[in-house]
Amino acid sequence: MAVRDNDISLTLSKAIDRPPERLVLFCALVVFTEQVPSWFTGKIKKVLSGLSFVLGGAASGKSVFAEGLIENSGLRPVYLATSRVYDAEMQEKVDLHISRRDARWETFDAPRDVAAVLSCCTSDQAVLLDCATMWLTNVMLDEDDLATAQSGFLSALKACPAPVVVVSNEVGQGIVPENALARRFREAQGRLNIALAAQADCVVHVVAGLPQCLKGEMP
Repeated sequence: MAVRDNDISLTLSKAIDRPPERLVLFCALVVFTEQVPSWFTGKIKKVLSGLSFVLGGAASGKSVFAEGLIENSGLRPVYLATSRVYDAEMQEKVDLHISRRDARWETFDAPRDVAAVLSCCTSDQAVLLDCATMWLTNVMLDEDDLATAQSGFLSALKACPAPVVVVSNEVGQGIVPENALARRFREAQGRLNIALAAQADCVVHVVAGLPQCLKGEMP
């Protein structure tokens, strides 16, 4: 006999005030029907690990996916923006990202010093750092010592009391750039991505809006 989702919902709603019977009933129904009722799954908050790393190409949907991880965590969302606005095209891109965030988000601009923001976060928050590529660009354009900057970046992520989702670009799958700075950047981005993936509890690669979990479990 088929058991409808509405039947499960009605039965559980009648048992909701009688613990621990409701837990036993819920488990029995899940085993019997081999599914979790749809009314219940919508109330589940996804748990974020200490560091999640979301990687993808340009316009792959990685930022939208990362924003969803933060919003579904049930924690207070924090946006750590690393971009510098040099022209109208960049401002348009920044405005698009801003338009996707509602009033719950607290935003910090930190093109370079991400440690100052991360150290002030608390365990009831979830941080989206978008993105590591812009941070790296700023470091290289300022001609800072890259090894020292990267070490501090990774240490700040590890020490942050809040779970952090870092977005970064995969830039090594195209043709070899013709100028030396672009080639240096590609190599540096690859090394940074490797280090972030090694440190992360969860690594997700987004292609055409589709997330693929490469390490750990999907949040």
